Amino acid sequence: MNRVMMIFFAACVVGVYAQAAVAEDIPIVGNVESKCVIMTDTTGVYGNPTPSNLSTDTADGGVEPIVRFDVAQADYYKALISYPESFSQSPSLTDTVTWTGAVSVDQVSDTNMSSYDTNKVEYNNTTEYDLTVAGTTWFAIESEADYGFDKAFPGGTYRAIVTAECIAQ
Repeated sequence: MNRVMMIFFAACVVGVYAQAAVAEDIPIVGNVESKCVIMTDTTGVYGNPTPSNLSTDTADGGVEPIVRFDVAQADYYKALISYPESFSQSPSLTDTVTWTGAVSVDQVSDTNMSSYDTNKVEYNNTTEYDLTVAGTTWFAIESEADYGFDKAFPGGTYRAIVTAECIAQ
């Protein structure tokens, strides 16, 4: 083999090895839309049946907030709903506020959801539901705030927040 051919052959071999060492990272992107949607159906209102009490109970002049969960696929989500334990807005308060509340199924789009209240798990101020059926469920939230020991709430605007989450399982 002559010298020119050997150089050409060596250059080809080096070129092949150099190309084999080239790498490229190629991204893959995916966007996932939740198959669980939460919407406020009814905004809550506190009634003031006694000077020391605020309540969403209709007998007390209140309105229970209603939250709606739309689930497109069963068995993939759970609902976490928490009644308030503090005011997000209120006049200055000098005594403690005692909070109570509850969450319950108000309406369902499928009769197979009838076990939701039976199988719910409650802890602290939170209620957890396994959303085992596709469809729509409306949840009602009770909230009551008692001020001090027979102390009157000062005049003003009181606001509290219900937290509703849909957790992928």
